[in-house]
Formats: sequence, C-alpha cells, structure tokens
Amino acid sequence: MPIYEYAPVTLGCSDCAPSFEVMQKISDPELTHCETCKQPIRRVISASAVIVGGAHHLRESHFSKHGFTQYRKVEKGKYEKTAGPGPDTISGD
Repeated sequence: MPIYEYAPVTLGCSDCAPSFEVMQKISDPELTHCETCKQPIRRVISASAVIVGGAHHLRESHFSKHGFTQYRKVEKGKYEKTAGPGPDTISGD
C-alpha cells in the first residue's frame, strides 16, 4: 500500500502543516481537507524509497570498514560482537 504525502493549500494546523503522510490504497480517493482544521489540502509528489542492490551493506566487513560495530542477540539481554571495534559482549545485567 503506498504512502501519500499531503500539504495544506493555505495555512494549516499543527496536524497538517507543513505536511503529513497517509497510507492509502491506490483505489482510495484523494483527500481534499484536513480532518482536524478542515482546511483544503493537496497531494504532494515526493521521492519514493527504493533500495537496489544494498545487500553488501549488511556484510560484516562493511560494518568494520566504516567503523561500526555489529552485535547479535545470544540470549535475553546479552549480545555478542560479530564485526567491528567495541566490547566483545554487551549485557543488560
């Protein structure tokens, strides 16, 4: 289901200004007024979130290369380092 961005045509309230997002079906009608202040709103064209070929960013070597530390959960409240600098374990105890 796509996320549409809306903005007030004139001065809006704190719920609609400067803009807000709504998850709608493509077949749903376009919103025309803010539900709170009843001011007219319009749909805004915004950039879509598209990720292509980013699997290499999740590799352990990528974390280490850029100075990040990656941990994996081994039990409740305890994590072990899998890549990067930092302590070998983190514990919530």
